[in-house]
Amino acid sequence: MDIWIDADACPKPIKEILFRAAERVKTSLILVANQPMQAPASRYIRSMVVAAGMDVADDKIVELLQPGDLVITADIPLAAQVVDKGGHALNPRGELYDKDNIRERLAMRDLMDELRGSGIDTGGPPPFSKQDRTAFANQLDRFLASHPK
Repeated sequence: MDIWIDADACPKPIKEILFRAAERVKTSLILVANQPMQAPASRYIRSMVVAAGMDVADDKIVELLQPGDLVITADIPLAAQVVDKGGHALNPRGELYDKDNIRERLAMRDLMDELRGSGIDTGGPPPFSKQDRTAFANQLDRFLASHPK
């Protein structure tokens, strides 16, 4: 199992948790972004820079991921593609997407996008918090324990 990070928008505290986890469980961690990303020197961690553009990083992740891989992303359409390909998707706030919940999340995302497109202010997600970081770390630990390398 590899862990892929949709790294352009991933919060720094989440990347740090993932760096430590990759070392702890000796699993390959790949940051995919359209700009160079800082990562600690490690035999398990690498960065992949893709061209700038809409969904270029997402497309590269979907192209390269294998069934059973884990993708860290807040991008619901990417998470849906990952689940459809047999992967697992975890958002930075600790929600694990699967076949049972991804369609509902995608429908809600599309509805909110339509509302915003028609001029309705839907607000945005709350600021990233310490509780979000803890929820992510706990869900990641549960996932890694139940999906050994």
